[in-house]
Amino acid sequence: MGTVAGFCVDEFESVRAAFTEQVESGAELGASLCVTVDGAPVVDLWGGWADPGRTRRWGADTLVNTFSITKTMTALCALLLVDRGELDVDRKVAHYWPEFAAAGKADIEVRHLLSHTSGVSGWEAPIELTDIYDVAASQQRLAAQPPWWEPGTASGYHALNYGHLVDALIRRIDGRTLGRFFAEELAGPLGADFHIGTAPEHFDRIATLIPPDWMQFDQSQLPRDSVLYKTLFQPLLDFDAVATPAWRQAEIGGVGGHGNARSIARVQSIVSTGGVLGGRKFLSPSTIDLIFRQQSDGVDQAILLPLRFGIGYGLPQPQTAPFVPEGRVCWWGGLGGAMVVNDLDHRITVAYAMNRMATGLIGSERCDAYLRAVYAAVNDSRGRDS
Repeated sequence: MGTVAGFCVDEFESVRAAFTEQVESGAELGASLCVTVDGAPVVDLWGGWADPGRTRRWGADTLVNTFSITKTMTALCALLLVDRGELDVDRKVAHYWPEFAAAGKADIEVRHLLSHTSGVSGWEAPIELTDIYDVAASQQRLAAQPPWWEPGTASGYHALNYGHLVDALIRRIDGRTLGRFFAEELAGPLGADFHIGTAPEHFDRIATLIPPDWMQFDQSQLPRDSVLYKTLFQPLLDFDAVATPAWRQAEIGGVGGHGNARSIARVQSIVSTGGVLGGRKFLSPSTIDLIFRQQSDGVDQAILLPLRFGIGYGLPQPQTAPFVPEGRVCWWGGLGGAMVVNDLDHRITVAYAMNRMATGLIGSERCDAYLRAVYAAVNDSRGRDS
């Protein structure tokens, strides 16, 4: 049986109860859950085990590969440059990255990269997973290839290459890599223990992932020329590889970030507080508004689920993400069930990270339970205050 530690204010005691139930029942192996209101934590819980052998407790500073939660950090880096006037979401990508104009991509705009609508959702074969660890070299491959559908007409989830595309812009504008930019402009100033490119000194704090059963399914029946296959299977995300030092240290800004619920919530609270956190202005209201400028709404070409994208984040889509409330809300999830929800209406960020991966592509029953408990507490509190 796992044990739960951390703190929770009285108004959110139902959240502690929901988390404790999942940990003590064994539904969670190990996990962390954090809720901030106005940028300050009101829930900061962790519990269970960091490894399947149950030899390491999940502690206050345990890290885990959060997969696509990393994309929200990458998007924030781009939005910082937008806010400073150095990056324009409506300019052509080739204005900043001239090589990207090749093979019919001259008209692709920055907003298309940030919203998964560029048509460049992965790499042309042949490519191995280890090839993408060399970010600069694999960016050259992306620059040379054609789009797989008409840019701007639909989303096709940029599963593995999202960070490579955004990193290419950051390098050319700022000179720093994405990982360094994130560390120096966001994680460092905020004291957030989240890493895009994790140094070996942190490896002993990283939890072991338990892959979902569906990762074993037969790919042989999938059309090799489909956007789904090309995006998700060339290269295939290998769970043995993601436990290696090479993966952990690579600055893979789409899926390689390591952190925990506290560090996710700390950084993402920039959004839920309207751009000002800890007395420091990170983003202006107009830049925050860009997040909610809808870029697509329909069945995604890569993962075949109905999705809505703004600029840098998913927007509420009740068919696919019924646990994400309507309103001025942006969100995204990580493979296996990790989640972050930024709710500007309530000035709340909810973050969750775990090591027992769920079977669905987005969210999980465990995450649903936590979000229901959070919003029940929010609604109860508002009822008492009214």
